Amino acid sequence: MKLYYATGTCSLSPHIVALEAGIPLDIERVDIFRKPHVTGAGNDFTTVNPNAYVPVLELDDGSLLTEGAAIVQYLADLKPEIGLAPAAGTRERYQLQSWLDFVATELHKMYSPWLFHPEYGVQAQEVARGKITERLAYVERHLERSGLYLMGETFTAADAYLFTIVGWSAYAKVDLSAFPQLRAYMDRVGARPKVRDAMRAEGMKLAA
Repeated sequence: MKLYYATGTCSLSPHIVALEAGIPLDIERVDIFRKPHVTGAGNDFTTVNPNAYVPVLELDDGSLLTEGAAIVQYLADLKPEIGLAPAAGTRERYQLQSWLDFVATELHKMYSPWLFHPEYGVQAQEVARGKITERLAYVERHLERSGLYLMGETFTAADAYLFTIVGWSAYAKVDLSAFPQLRAYMDRVGARPKVRDAMRAEGMKLAA
């Protein structure tokens, strides 16, 4: 399988899941600063994904899977014994899907595009930061009760996604100082060897 990624984007989360599960992946970087976006092989990325965004997972039969929340579940289900996603049909699986949806809609789409495009203006960005702060307060309260990770003591695909998105906070000028549980969580996830391997492979700066 091949993962199309761009450094510093949400494609990090399926990369983390694949490494945590021990699933071998080829990776191909997409230059999102060129238009049209160009893959590492020099191809127009819109021929892979007409929506022109990552991640895209190319399966062994050549078919394509898009949308990060779907990709991480697909990868987790390839190695159910690792425990990155509870079994389909269980209450715990729906809880995982709830967290993936929360991160996608309440956080991901508030950070991006609003906080990555200054042309939207200061007012719009401050509104987005306010909404993000409200949602992070919810995560903070949950982490006080849940333990090490979103689903308790076990790292799951939802943690890979939350870590990826909250990891944009410094760049996006989202202040995490009021969230000690979340900051400890980010340090804990960021110290996982496979998380560091994924970040290193994508050319990201690692915390000391």
